[in-house]
Amino acid sequence: QVQPVESEGGLVQPGGPLKLSCAASGTTFRSYTIGWFRQAPGKERDFVAAMSWSSGSKYYAGSVKGRFTISRDNAKNTAYLQMNSLKPEDTAAYYCAINTNEYTSTSALDFGFWGQGTQVTVSS
Repeated sequence: QVQPVESEGGLVQPGGPLKLSCAASGTTFRSYTIGWFRQAPGKERDFVAAMSWSSGSKYYAGSVKGRFTISRDNAKNTAYLQMNSLKPEDTAAYYCAINTNEYTSTSALDFGFWGQGTQVTVSS
């Protein structure tokens, strides 16, 4: 059973940084795509960032490009989401997800395995 597990989020002041991690139990990331999504109250779940584990190719939503960075540690089988210059509108539950298909996708529909989510609140 593939199970992504996110690190704890938290409360961050506007302009501050926060780094989330995603480890996977039951598998190694291998050729999968690792994705980060977020969902604010009353809104749909949105794509944030994704990375092909095999090629290292990275994809970002326009709203976070230049502020967020997705990365990986092969030895630890862990993916990260470094979030800088955080804004109040980044407040949401953040989810790590794994797409085990052979193609890379940023659509939530292609990610079959999801973490439980972690809350990130940006507020002064």
